[in-house]
Amino acid sequence: MVADVDELIDPDAPGWFRRALHTPFFDEVVEVNGAKIHYLAWGEPARRGLVFVHGGAAHAHWWTHMAAAYARQYRVVALDLSGHGDSDHRDAYSLEQWAAEVVAVAADAGIDGPPVVVGHSMGGFVSIATAALHADAVDGVIVVDSPVAVPDHEVGAAQAKQAFGVPRVYPTLDDALARFRTVPPQEHYLPYVMHHVARRSLHEVDGGWSWKFDHNLFNAFTSSIRAVALPYLPQVRCRFALLRAEFGLVTPDIGESMYEMLGRSAPVVEIPEAGHHGMLDQPLVLTTAIRTLLADWDHSTPQRRA
Repeated sequence: MVADVDELIDPDAPGWFRRALHTPFFDEVVEVNGAKIHYLAWGEPARRGLVFVHGGAAHAHWWTHMAAAYARQYRVVALDLSGHGDSDHRDAYSLEQWAAEVVAVAADAGIDGPPVVVGHSMGGFVSIATAALHADAVDGVIVVDSPVAVPDHEVGAAQAKQAFGVPRVYPTLDDALARFRTVPPQEHYLPYVMHHVARRSLHEVDGGWSWKFDHNLFNAFTSSIRAVALPYLPQVRCRFALLRAEFGLVTPDIGESMYEMLGRSAPVVEIPEAGHHGMLDQPLVLTTAIRTLLADWDHSTPQRRA
């Protein structure tokens, strides 16, 4: 655990956020196909597990203030996919490779039985592929605002790279922090969450500070980012739920389409007042939705799909 965690906490942060960041966790590493994959782990091993998967160009600490809340009941992990955070970079990336990393981290973390995987945005695509390709290794999937659809226009690797900007080195940490943005942008953020996430997004390099993610990771998407998980969605057979942000990327039409592809047996729940990055503007509402799903899944029989 980082010793100077208080430096990562905004002075105006509320009590629940402070408690979350002070919840003990461990930094762990597992090697997957030649790359060291870093992950965070909370709670005791040999418990049921939750695995949190971040979005594109993000990292495990996007989940810290939410994931820590489950440590009393679960073995909780949040990983840095290769090319992100403190994990190694690769020469090439793919949805399938990232899915293998999710499975390897869950196995290394000492989780009792198959975990529930929670994925945001691109991490939702990874979670869907994980459930389809490694059915015995996943107990359930909760996807947060991941628009699986054939889009009206192609959003490919080149456009994604452009959206995240050209890799550059900033002379000071403050210069870099001033440039921290999300893609896509949204109208509302909690400043104390952004304070923490931004500081975890940077590392010191020759000449100053730079973002941790590999800009080449977008080469994993040769055509449409939104369509990358399309072949895998109908193959998911475990518990599944889609949390749709009210002001996010999953429109009602996309939500309905995903509901149909899942055999009309998976709930689609709107997170009110949330933008695409729900952990940055409505983390408590998002946490409540996840807790509700987990409690329901513990006490209900899944509807059989056609």
